[in-house]
Amino acid sequence: MSIVRQDAWTNDEDLVLAEVVLRHIREGSTQLSAFEEVGERLSRTAAACGFRWNSCVRKKYEAAIAIAKKQRKNLKKTKLTEEHKDCDVEIAQEFTEVVKPKLEVAKKEISTSQLSVDDVIKFLVSKKEVLSSNDDTANENRELKQKLTDLSNENEKLKKDLLDLQENYEVMKQDYKLLIDIMDRAKQMSVAKN
Repeated sequence: MSIVRQDAWTNDEDLVLAEVVLRHIREGSTQLSAFEEVGERLSRTAAACGFRWNSCVRKKYEAAIAIAKKQRKNLKKTKLTEEHKDCDVEIAQEFTEVVKPKLEVAKKEISTSQLSVDDVIKFLVSKKEVLSSNDDTANENRELKQKLTDLSNENEKLKKDLLDLQENYEVMKQDYKLLIDIMDRAKQMSVAKN
C-alpha cells in the first residue's frame, strides 16, 4: 500500500490534474477514472483529486473543458461514421432487395385500380358535409361569443347600478337619521315650552 500525501497542492500537481482530466473528457472517459489515475501518479486519493478539481482547478479551465467536450463529440461522430460505413452499405443493399419488389407490386396495383367518378363524388360530398358542419359550429361559436360579450357588458352595467343604489341608500339613510334627529329636537323643544 502506498503512502497517501496530506500536504498542500502545488501548481505542478494542479496542472497534472487538469491535463489528465481534460484528456479523459476528450477520450470520452469518466472524471472518476481520471481522478484515480491522477491519484496514483501523485500519491493522493481519488476523492482528494476530485475535491481539488471541483473546488479549485475546474474553474480555471472552463474554456478548455468546453473544447475537450467538442473534441469528444467530434471523435464519437468519426468513430460512428467509420464503424457504420460498412454496415450502411449492407443495410442499403438489403433494403433494396426486400423493398424494391414490393414497391413494384404497389405501383402496379395503383395503376390497375382506378377511382371511379362516383367514388370521387362520394368523397367530395362527405367532405362538403364535414365542412358545412364545421361552418355551423363556427357560426354557433361566434354567436355564443357575442352573447358572452353582451352578458359581460350587462353584468358590468348592473354592478354599476348596484353601486349607485347602495350609495343612494346610504345618503337616504343619513338624511332620514337627520330628519329623525330634527324631529326629536323639535319635540323636546315643544315639551320644554309647555
